[in-house]
Amino acid sequence: MLPQDFILFLQIIIFLFITPGTPRIVIISYSMNYGVKNCVWTALGDVTANFVQATLVIFVIGSFFSDQPLFLNTFKWIGIFYLCYLAYDIYKSRPKDVNSKNFSSKSFISFFKDGFLVAGTSPKAWLFFPFIFPQFIDFSTNYIAQFFILILTYMLLDFISLVGYAILANKLITWIKANPRVINSISACVLIIIAIIIAFTQQY
Repeated sequence: MLPQDFILFLQIIIFLFITPGTPRIVIISYSMNYGVKNCVWTALGDVTANFVQATLVIFVIGSFFSDQPLFLNTFKWIGIFYLCYLAYDIYKSRPKDVNSKNFSSKSFISFFKDGFLVAGTSPKAWLFFPFIFPQFIDFSTNYIAQFFILILTYMLLDFISLVGYAILANKLITWIKANPRVINSISACVLIIIAIIIAFTQQY
């Protein structure tokens, strides 16, 4: 049996995934700098963090987040500092040569870690999973099966959208060969802007 309002759940998460948020900005930059294959590890890190968040919310912590604004604020500032670090790292990285087959100077663990931390410290994710995700689970029936249907659907669509962004960005790389720093500079600026917006607008 599908969870309640499953179609509505699909509509919400698809809208979230097609909106260029922080994980997608990172994926676009990494695709330009390291190639699509390495972005798969970043996408895996992202969806793994989402699975951990959802599991904690449904089975361990429950309503803890809504009662502990200090916890959310701590994650907010960790995320802000990490976004600033990523902005610096992206800005100083050198976009890959389109014809090169040696794309990566980072390990797959590093790509996975970046994806995991970007998603894991995202205040939006820590708000989605405690406040929106449980609304689609009927806890009076087999909620474990419902949980796995919802989270696996979420992870699959999130992963597909992230890899899709990576492929699209990689196709555009030939357009910026003459100005290889453009995308890096724009991406770094966008990450800094996102960090500033989070710092000043998200209060708990």
